[in-house]
Formats: sequence, C-alpha cells, structure tokens
Amino acid sequence: MKERKKLTARSQEEKDKLIKRLNIIEGQVKGIKQMILDDRYCDDILTQMLAINKALESLENIILENHLNSCIKTKIEKGNTDEVSKEIMDLFKKLR
Repeated sequence: MKERKKLTARSQEEKDKLIKRLNIIEGQVKGIKQMILDDRYCDDILTQMLAINKALESLENIILENHLNSCIKTKIEKGNTDEVSKEIMDLFKKLR
C-alpha cells in the first residue's frame, strides 16, 4: 500500500519568508562555486561554508518551530499523543 504524503498548509507570507531565505542560501552556494573556480583561499571558502551551515540551521529552526506550533499542536488537540511522541522522537533522531 502506498503511503499518503503529508502536507502542511502555509500562508503566502510564510512561504515568501522561507523562499527568501532559501534564495539567499542558494546565492551563497553559487558564491562558493565561483570562489572555487577563482582559486580563492581555502579559509575564505570554509568561512563562507560556515555561513551557509548557520543559515540552514536557522531555516531548520524556523520550520521546526512552525511544525511544533501547528502540526504537532493540532495532533495533540485531537488527542493523538502516542503518535505525537513517536513523531517528535523520530524527528529529533533525524536532526541529530
């Protein structure tokens, strides 16, 4: 049996904010590509990579917070506490 994909409704404002952050990250990745082509110093590239990692971590935190305040909250309100506990534990295992 094929598993049904879960969906999360997001406001247009929320989508715009997430896409804006992703566009910035995409630009940073393209910048690293160009730095490599330009034979830039390794330390400069690594510094830029650190900035990308921090940007991804920040985006991850925003999505996680939204997930906890919307999807998880709804499941708790519906009384699905066992399902919620498992989902949260599985999620934190993935994020480690």
